[in-house]
Amino acid sequence: MKNETLPPASLLATTRRRRWRTALLILLLLALAGGGWTVMQSKQQAAKAAQLQASKNKEQLKTPVHELAQGDVAAINARALSISLPLAGSLTPVTQATIKAKVSGVIEETTLQEGQQVAKGQILVRLDAADLRARLTQQQAMLDEAQARLSMAAKNEANSQALLKQKYISQTAYDTTQNSVDLARASVKSAAAMLDIARIALADAVIRAPMAGIVSKRHLQAGEKVSPDMPVYTIVNLAQLTLEAPVPSAEIPRIKLGQDVHFKVDGFGARDFAGKVARINPTTESGSRAMLVYIAVDNGDSALRGGMFAKGSIVTERSIVAPLVPLTAVRNEKQGPVVYALVNNTVVAQPVTLGLRNDEEGYAEVRSGLVVGAKVIVARLDGVKPGHSVTFAAQPGTPAAPAAVLARKD
Repeated sequence: MKNETLPPASLLATTRRRRWRTALLILLLLALAGGGWTVMQSKQQAAKAAQLQASKNKEQLKTPVHELAQGDVAAINARALSISLPLAGSLTPVTQATIKAKVSGVIEETTLQEGQQVAKGQILVRLDAADLRARLTQQQAMLDEAQARLSMAAKNEANSQALLKQKYISQTAYDTTQNSVDLARASVKSAAAMLDIARIALADAVIRAPMAGIVSKRHLQAGEKVSPDMPVYTIVNLAQLTLEAPVPSAEIPRIKLGQDVHFKVDGFGARDFAGKVARINPTTESGSRAMLVYIAVDNGDSALRGGMFAKGSIVTERSIVAPLVPLTAVRNEKQGPVVYALVNNTVVAQPVTLGLRNDEEGYAEVRSGLVVGAKVIVARLDGVKPGHSVTFAAQPGTPAAPAAVLARKD
């Protein structure tokens, strides 16, 4: 066995210390290197973030921002849009009657005055009927006389027939008695007819209302004498009225039977009345190029009266419930109509397809391009272009000021 000489203990201790120092130095160098890398990465990320923010700020500086008032923008709502044709005319009762006397006589009594309600069959006038009653008595007597003559002629005819059988009279004599019967029978019929006429005349001495309604005019007073066909009362029924309105012939193709009509009448404030087109006159009025259009009006409460003047419009077209855009928001571009819509407070040129247009109301039907709730710019503001950003004034409802460019290009 070979004996090896061990190094001294002091040398071993020195070697160990050197190894520990080397390891510690290596760890320290690694730590310093890692920290430097982290710092370098942080600096690079911060530099990138600063560069990105600077880029954003630069873009914001390049994009104009406009301040708008709340009134400069409108939200899209949906409802039906109608197109109307204005009209004006007078109201006339559909049913009215002028009651005339059928017989002559002196008026004993008139029962109603203008403006009073009247029921169908109600007595309006009573005439002095003394003369008519006398005529009735006379006609009754004439009928009785004719019936007596018929009875006598019938007896003579029976006797003549018996004598003819016994050949006491000739055939000619019998034919004469038979003709007498025929004449007597005709006289009875005539007298009966005259009696019926007398009865009718007596009944006509009492004049009754042929319909229910309101007395429009009383033409005669008690004590005055009337003759056949003289008017005594005029009655109107206000349950149904007709609005007669002249319409230019060029507009007639737009009008169809059954179209809705809305109108107002002076004295009724904001109350709106309705009717429907019932008839259209086939010819123009003399001296004009207008045709009369007749509108049926239900007047169940009798609020309207004949002769009142009405102003309204005929609904000639009506859309389905659809989004409506204010006409002030529509811009006519080369590619067609567009609106400036707001998407995330950015102006976007949105093409739209329009349907019905009502210039009076200031709206148009949107068939494509916008949905309910979308916001569009309705004011014509100088400088506001697609791609620009907008903000809103702090106090909604304040008058809209001209849009000011808050940020300009570098």
